[in-house]
Amino acid sequence: MVSPTELLWALIGLILTIGGTFLEAFITNPPWSWGNQGLQAQSLGVTYQIGAVLLVGCMGGKTAAAIAQVAYLLLGLTWFNVFTQGGGVDYIHRPSFGYLLGFIPGAWVCGMVAFRVPPRLESLAFSCLCGLLSVHLVGIVYLVLGYNGGWLNAPNLTLWQAIATYSLNPLPGQLAIACAVTVISFALRHLMFY
Repeated sequence: MVSPTELLWALIGLILTIGGTFLEAFITNPPWSWGNQGLQAQSLGVTYQIGAVLLVGCMGGKTAAAIAQVAYLLLGLTWFNVFTQGGGVDYIHRPSFGYLLGFIPGAWVCGMVAFRVPPRLESLAFSCLCGLLSVHLVGIVYLVLGYNGGWLNAPNLTLWQAIATYSLNPLPGQLAIACAVTVISFALRHLMFY
């Protein structure tokens, strides 16, 4: 049975995932260079979508996180434009869909690990890394199966180029977001006394 608190976190996670899909992540230049160059924002090359997946896992637990991501996928597959490039059932033929599928186990793993021990920075960081690794593993398996099965629409990319495009290139930005999620969830869990 799902508790009302878990349903609330699932709703929050769904809203954050949808919103994070369309917000590009930026970082500023180091504070010690602000005097010379001023405050400058630099793109991380990713959106906050993965941050929402990990944050709801760290804050709401495994059930709420998984429900939020299942709802996100169902909305996107039923022609609501909640995915980066629209929505609809045809999205399953895109190479990035495996990573969207990976949100479900990634959020669940992150939530499970986050609530195994008391909230400390290192345990929350480990839970975020486990969740991020789960997303990438599912995405890579989907790419391999899709290329071998011939159902992916990626005529200009080899399998290795697709893995580099969807896993290796966004990973540094996603790791930076995972660090931010760690700090935010650590502070919020202590403020909320759980």
